[in-house]
Amino acid sequence: MSDTPNRAGYDPANEVVDICSDLIQIDTTNFGDRDGPGERKAAEHAAALLDEVGIASQLFESDPGRTNLVARWGETEANRHREPLLVHGHLDVVPAQAADWQVHPFSGDVRDGYVWGRGAVDMKDFDAMVLSVIRARTRAQAAPARPIVLCLTADEEAGSGCGAHWLVEHHPDQVADCAESVGEVGGFTATIADRRIYLIETAEKGIAWMRLTATGNTGHGSMRHLDNAVTALSEAVARIGGHEWPTRVRPAMAQLLQTVAEVVGETYDERDPTPLIRHFGHAARMMDAVVRNTANPTMLDAGYKVNVVPREATAHVDGRPLPGFEQEFFTTIDELLGDRVTREMVHSDIALETTFDGTLVDAMSASLQAEDPEAIVAPYLMSGGTDAKAWKKLGIRNFGFTPLRLPADLDFTALFHGVDERVPVDALQFGARVFDRFLDLA
Repeated sequence: MSDTPNRAGYDPANEVVDICSDLIQIDTTNFGDRDGPGERKAAEHAAALLDEVGIASQLFESDPGRTNLVARWGETEANRHREPLLVHGHLDVVPAQAADWQVHPFSGDVRDGYVWGRGAVDMKDFDAMVLSVIRARTRAQAAPARPIVLCLTADEEAGSGCGAHWLVEHHPDQVADCAESVGEVGGFTATIADRRIYLIETAEKGIAWMRLTATGNTGHGSMRHLDNAVTALSEAVARIGGHEWPTRVRPAMAQLLQTVAEVVGETYDERDPTPLIRHFGHAARMMDAVVRNTANPTMLDAGYKVNVVPREATAHVDGRPLPGFEQEFFTTIDELLGDRVTREMVHSDIALETTFDGTLVDAMSASLQAEDPEAIVAPYLMSGGTDAKAWKKLGIRNFGFTPLRLPADLDFTALFHGVDERVPVDALQFGARVFDRFLDLA
């Protein structure tokens, strides 16, 4: 469909590129602790954009600078009987080393048809889409189908303890009247056999970040040490890193893989989805991780001198259990640890799963197909975690819906937390138009 506005009088995509670039230029790096610039400047910037069109917002801080924005918009006589829709995005980003990038990660440069910088896809793109659409609709007095609660959070990249989880614990009234939400990591395309499949997130894996510890006898490195903590830990880490987890296909992935099978003319075999997953190309690294539990060793620490055997050695493991298979995950981890290594949880959070049906799903599908008549829409299970884990505590049903029509050859999943993170300009504009249509249908 053409790039013309959805409705005479305004263009919902008019500001999306500029807003995205401006947000990227505000450094909101989250180092995983209480240090760093925080999210306040970005939250204040978003609040100012809303204030310009007459929308009041509130800022809530869990700690100085760790700022969350909440705004309510769009309630009318015609829709006030409906439950508000929670639209959420996070403002923080993971660290970036400027020397590794083609452009400075906080430049927000627009070049070669992309907006570049840390947060371009995770997730200041969606923040920009929502702000652009809301500003355009407010100026045109185009109310949404239901009231909207906009929540831009802190700390999602470190588990949401200063953001969504903190809001749910300390200010639940701000979002508790919402029954459904839409947020990040869904609605983007995977091109398979020249067909665009838009992936809507209906499920996500749990989080199990673990610290492993081995202890042994300390002593001189020249002597024999059968009780060596480094050896014991290394063996356990190797067992975990090399473990072949069994295939476990959840409903969202079963539906997606059946869709892929129809597109490519192959048979779906739940016992071995690998042949179909290969069709996702670069994205197969993520798809292969959501048909099984995963556990990746990520950090090692031991010793203080080359000729001293240390008493203790530690490692960290990023565990991601599937919905419904959490017990299997921890039982297996404990078997792999052996007798000499213990584990403790650094951070844990729930897995999520909902069904691919209902009014909201119909609205997402229809809005995508209105802008891309050839769109195929299907659910999927996401390998990471989002703020949806916090909203679930209040009984909110969550979907990932950040619509992006992407080039077929773009390795999109590598851009999440990766070097040279960037989002196509036309994908941003497409997403804003889709989201605008979605607000008429939701």
